[in-house]
Amino acid sequence: MAGVPRVRLPAAYRPAARRSVRVTLASSAGFYLFLYGFGSATAATYALFAAVAMAGLSRIPGTGRQRAAVLLRLLPAAWVLITVGTYLSVRTWSAALGMLVVGFALAFAAVGGPRPAGASPGLQLMYILPSFPPYDPGSLGDRLAGATTGLVLLVLAEAFVLPDPPTVPYRELAARAADSARRCADELTRGPCTLSDALVHAAREAGTGLRSSRVPEAERPAGASVRDRALAHTGLAARTLLSRLSLLPPAPGEPAGGRVALDVLRAVRDVAEETAGRLRGRVPAGDAHAELLRARAALAEGPAADASPAALRRHVAVLEAADAALAMSTAAGIAVRGRAGAERAAPGRFWYARMPAPRLWWRRLEGHAGGRSVFFQNAVRIGLALAAARVIAGVDTLPHGFWVLLATLTLTRTTVRETRTTVRVALTGTLIGALVVAGLLTLAGTDIAVYAAALPPLMLVAFTVGPVKGVGWAQAMFTLVVALVFAQLAPATWQLAELRLLDVLTGSAIGAVFGLLAWPRGAQDELRRSVAVLLRGAAETVVATTAELAAGGVRKPVTAAPGHRSLQHALIMAESAYAQFQSEPKEPAVTSAGQDRQDRQHAQDRQERQHGQDWQATLMTGHHTLWGSERLLAPPERVDAPPLGREPAVALTRLGDRVAGRMLLVSARLDPSGDTPEGPVPLRDPEFDGFAAEPPGAPPSYYAAAEWLDSLMADLERITGQSGDGQTGPGGPPAALRRGRRPLRGGATSEGKGNLGG
Repeated sequence: MAGVPRVRLPAAYRPAARRSVRVTLASSAGFYLFLYGFGSATAATYALFAAVAMAGLSRIPGTGRQRAAVLLRLLPAAWVLITVGTYLSVRTWSAALGMLVVGFALAFAAVGGPRPAGASPGLQLMYILPSFPPYDPGSLGDRLAGATTGLVLLVLAEAFVLPDPPTVPYRELAARAADSARRCADELTRGPCTLSDALVHAAREAGTGLRSSRVPEAERPAGASVRDRALAHTGLAARTLLSRLSLLPPAPGEPAGGRVALDVLRAVRDVAEETAGRLRGRVPAGDAHAELLRARAALAEGPAADASPAALRRHVAVLEAADAALAMSTAAGIAVRGRAGAERAAPGRFWYARMPAPRLWWRRLEGHAGGRSVFFQNAVRIGLALAAARVIAGVDTLPHGFWVLLATLTLTRTTVRETRTTVRVALTGTLIGALVVAGLLTLAGTDIAVYAAALPPLMLVAFTVGPVKGVGWAQAMFTLVVALVFAQLAPATWQLAELRLLDVLTGSAIGAVFGLLAWPRGAQDELRRSVAVLLRGAAETVVATTAELAAGGVRKPVTAAPGHRSLQHALIMAESAYAQFQSEPKEPAVTSAGQDRQDRQHAQDRQERQHGQDWQATLMTGHHTLWGSERLLAPPERVDAPPLGREPAVALTRLGDRVAGRMLLVSARLDPSGDTPEGPVPLRDPEFDGFAAEPPGAPPSYYAAAEWLDSLMADLERITGQSGDGQTGPGGPPAALRRGRRPLRGGATSEGKGNLGG
């Protein structure tokens, strides 16, 4: 209308406002339909709390249609939980035992990815609500009808009301990275066989865009299925390919095998183009993958006997790029077609391609079933806390005792410091809300029409302001909401506010106690311990790999080289600990309100390096160790590798021992045990330049191993802060820089890609 100014919410409130409208519509419609339309207070209660639990308490990532699909799949689980809770409410001990099992199982389901983790709190409430008296199996039909109606209304609201802005799928991000690799490979086939600064920058941005911290939660391929694992593998291979192409050494004046190397780069270009098209749903017209296999086989026959060390280094680098491109193509085929695309999958890297879904899920659960997993720790903490809260609420017969468990569920955090801070703010908010409720109930009395009219607008405000302003505001507003709900279900006085405050105080105290007793430091100690174990396993792999390369022997594809499975498991534990560590509060990064998401992430990355360790570099070291060792010891086809000559064997063994020794020193420094050394860890020795050594008669495998070890030493420099962002450290520049190669910042990391190992 002319003359009426448009009111626009601040950007920070818009997502919360859209969600608030949806949850208010779904919960209010179900509540009023059953309460005033059918006269069923039970069904009305379950309709409202089902919608509030799954949209207000849960944080299922994704767009509205994605959340609607998740909610439909969770509907049977909600029926089971309500039924079990109804029958176990017969005794306090049975309800508490059920709460222990359900609480642990739903919290542990977070190993399945962001969506199960986001849905877990709401599903907990599906058991908590019916597990309290009265024990009334006869009302189970009303309970199921109400919850089903509330969830169906929520599904419709999520799918059709105020849709969220679309996000970029991970498949499209991987396709863009493949496009960037195609452009890089195309430029490398032309003179002067090096990349322009613009392409290097574009490759860096494309690779960084695949990091999990840059990808919306709903789009991260973090599940245990074949397609999710393959999509994560595609992203890692694409980042590796971009790194290899950006670091490709220039061709010597008369390169041995130059024509064949150019043929391989052209095939890499075609494979990257084919992969991008496949990820976007296009059917490939040819078979670029097979062409690259043939070109790689021709290049792998070896350079000329008189090839210079520079030619050998380029020969090895082109082979590495070809291997990365083949891995990307194979993983993309599996990601798009599932097991039908696994016909070319090698048994080592693609161990998951032919494994049935139950085994994949069992492997994921088994890998985290232990005290060293932060998922297991969180599940134990919340399961015990909720069971204890159910016992206390039942023994003391607290009115509205489920508020106790709700407070325990929503206020318990992964560290005791965060729990203490959260509880203090939440109690302040609850006290303020209780005072307002007491005044409102005193003034309005039993006038239900006032409460019925005030509830929807209050819910709109509560679910808009609470998520943005924090837990204090959320508790204050939610106290008002539940008071208006229960004032319509039964006559209420100002004492309802007193009970609400008492229940929140009891539940938060229980959460604080279990936060103190069960892993009070959260992921901080576990992250240091897990990365120390990871580096120790990496050191063992380095020594074993260099020794086997020096000795020679038969190389053939294997499911996992000796020691690799334990290193994969250590990497999974470190990645999950790091993911939780990122979610735990630390000193606030200095950012301005105008910064976008990427700028804020860069600021957080800088803060992590300034105030602690570069944990991402540690994860990168684990992945580099695994991939490099597999590439050297588990080739695509069976080969009989001769032993290295005396001088190359001695030089390679010396390099491997040095890198492994430095890994052990860094591991000891990171380990949280009492005997952790505090002094600096010397890495590169100015008197030792073995990475640039060119022993007489060294074959390409020697240079491939030397490049791998040099990259691992560069990773250690990032971990210890001796080389920031590819700059030189006190021990001199990395060998890659001394030979004129440009580092790709963060080129082949795999942050959060635990899918590959479990």
